[in-house]
Amino acid sequence: MITRPGTLDGMPALLRSRLTDWTVAVPVLAVLMLLVTWGRELPGPVVVVVAALLGGAVLAAVHHAEVVAHRVGEPYGSLVLAVAVTVIEVALIVTLMISAPEKTQSLARDTVFAAVMITCNGILGLSLLLGALRRRVAVFNPEGTGGALATVVTLATLSLVIPTFTARPGPQFSPAQLAFAAVASLALYGLFVLVQTGRHRDYFLPVDSRGQVIDAEEHAKPPTARAALVSLGLLLVALVAVVGDAKTVSPTIEAGVAAANLPHAFVGVIIALLVLLPETLAAARAARRDRVQISLNLALGSAMASIGLTIPAIAIASIWLDGPLLLGLGGTQLALLALTAVTAVLTVVPGRANVLQGGVHLVLLAAFVFLAASP
Repeated sequence: MITRPGTLDGMPALLRSRLTDWTVAVPVLAVLMLLVTWGRELPGPVVVVVAALLGGAVLAAVHHAEVVAHRVGEPYGSLVLAVAVTVIEVALIVTLMISAPEKTQSLARDTVFAAVMITCNGILGLSLLLGALRRRVAVFNPEGTGGALATVVTLATLSLVIPTFTARPGPQFSPAQLAFAAVASLALYGLFVLVQTGRHRDYFLPVDSRGQVIDAEEHAKPPTARAALVSLGLLLVALVAVVGDAKTVSPTIEAGVAAANLPHAFVGVIIALLVLLPETLAAARAARRDRVQISLNLALGSAMASIGLTIPAIAIASIWLDGPLLLGLGGTQLALLALTAVTAVLTVVPGRANVLQGGVHLVLLAAFVFLAASP
């Protein structure tokens, strides 16, 4: 889209190319459909249309994220997509919690935990599998990936594990404890971003089989600043459409879950899978191009942003919320989180992984989904 001849030579050509490009039209149509259908009961044919636009918005989001990433370079490109998705997702969570606090006491916990399991097992496992299939062994930088994993595990423990064992009745924090968790989460996430984009930026760049940093960028000419800014705006539009349309079709998902006699909490898992589709596709495409480190940046960065931005947001929102805010995990969830942490450490430490490690993480994701459906 951005390198097409004549596209940037003049404003008329630019406008014509933008208006006829599906990566522009689909997100705009998806947002318009979101505005028309928000809060309404939808008939079957409309649900099909919304779902189709949602899928198109996911593909468009991945395209525009890659345009921005090509312009700003790594690890900034991975950071843009992870933070953009998380900010919009957090806004949706807080809005739902404020609008229906009696029904959403555990919404933040369920969403954050699902995001951690999907990113640290699903996206990470898929990336390692695709990278290993490409050249037998997926190679990445254990220093940067290990630091990111340590931050994710710390954030998850402080925010989701500790509330289960506090003296306060129920898996929840006291106001002072919640404030501390919020400040600690935001501080850790901010510190990681400074390390990732500052003096240790090379820890998060792709490496070759000898562990040497290689150029993370494609040889194609990078887009212009104008094209990158347009893609950044369209990326945000596409992500709003993805998250909003996922919420719009959630009543249909809830009806299907109820018809299948599945727990209501399984709805959150399905919505989380939909919301994280842009990161999943972007990570898979990077892994197929032998850029496994970029895939891992997306996976762990998304998990980190999900916790580091959600907990402070709900801590502020809790001022206006009535009823308890349940953050602590149950026994099965604690076991899955512990197993994920141990397995991820063993995967990351060598800086190399084969199809076995990728398969193990994907099985852990399958176990999470299965146990969510059959607790």
